[in-house]
Amino acid sequence: MISDLSANVIGILGSILIVAAYAYNVYATKVDPFVYNGANLAGAGLLTISLTVHFNLASLLLEIVWIAIALGGLWKAWRQPAERQP
Repeated sequence: MISDLSANVIGILGSILIVAAYAYNVYATKVDPFVYNGANLAGAGLLTISLTVHFNLASLLLEIVWIAIALGGLWKAWRQPAERQP
């Protein structure tokens, strides 16, 4: 079982990843979809792990949707390699 402190640290790291991905999307000259969606996926995964200790249904549903969108973005990026070329 994850301790209360560990759950908080994991959740904070997940939040940092999601906010960093958003900042990257806003400020980068050219956004790499693997970096952007990968960071969102990792962040949502970490937040989901933290929710196993500090459960909140609304937050869990949000993270599930966030994970699905990030996976969709990664799938789209993987299927369209020509668009990644500079």
